[in-house]
Amino acid sequence: MESVARPSELRARVAAWRRGGERIAFVPTMGNLHAGHGTLVGRAAELADRVIVSIFVNPLQFGPNEDFAAYPRTPEDDRRVLESLNVDLLFAPEVADIYPRGQESTARVHVPVIEDILCGAFRPGHFMGVATVVTKLLNIVQPDVAVFGEKDYQQLLIIRRAALDLCMPIEIVGVTTAREPDGLAMSSRNRYLSPEQRAVAPAIYAELERARVAIEAGSSDFASIAARGAEGLRQAGFRPDYFEIRDAATLEEAGEQSRELVVLTAARIGRARLIDNVRARRKL
Repeated sequence: MESVARPSELRARVAAWRRGGERIAFVPTMGNLHAGHGTLVGRAAELADRVIVSIFVNPLQFGPNEDFAAYPRTPEDDRRVLESLNVDLLFAPEVADIYPRGQESTARVHVPVIEDILCGAFRPGHFMGVATVVTKLLNIVQPDVAVFGEKDYQQLLIIRRAALDLCMPIEIVGVTTAREPDGLAMSSRNRYLSPEQRAVAPAIYAELERARVAIEAGSSDFASIAARGAEGLRQAGFRPDYFEIRDAATLEEAGEQSRELVVLTAARIGRARLIDNVRARRKL
């Protein structure tokens, strides 16, 4: 596996592959890799001849009271993981490579409406930071396809919208959330959980599944279903930011005619803020 830090070096490698007629897939990450990232890389390998993975902890998406400095960084472990997955190229830029004029003077990408709801309402500016860095990375790499996890469902829709609206000729592929055997979504932030907190963390998936079952059984009282889910999380020891049922395509509030839905939640326990979601299909 090759490793480069400078965008110019990456572009040279990509240009050589393109001259050979090879298709390129890209998996952007913030490192601290786990088996869920392995699932993304595996999907990328199915879709292309070459797989590029980036590791970049993006300061622009962290708020002033969030965990940028403490975000777990495990570069040597990450390299070993990627080598075992037969990744072709690791792109590991420095902050100055991505923001050469500094963050404050960098052009920014906003995706109106959708970036300000759900997690965006609790983390102002977060999705602007995500959309900006992903747009920059996609423009640097210029892959045929980019692969993202569905655990970050709102992020996935924001990236799809940005790619579409900014006319980027890149296919954005979502991959089903990878889970632990007890249902907990794999996440780098699971490392923040104490043993006691880890024991109750599967309550998130349990409450999401309970909501999905109620919806697919025919209930359209979405407010009551969501309220029960949030209360279930509180009883388990979480502090939910939200527990919502939304249209899966737009993230607008679900209505009587909504068929494809997504149930989403973000909840805090100790130092960890965990997010998760499940899809639900109504019978109309």
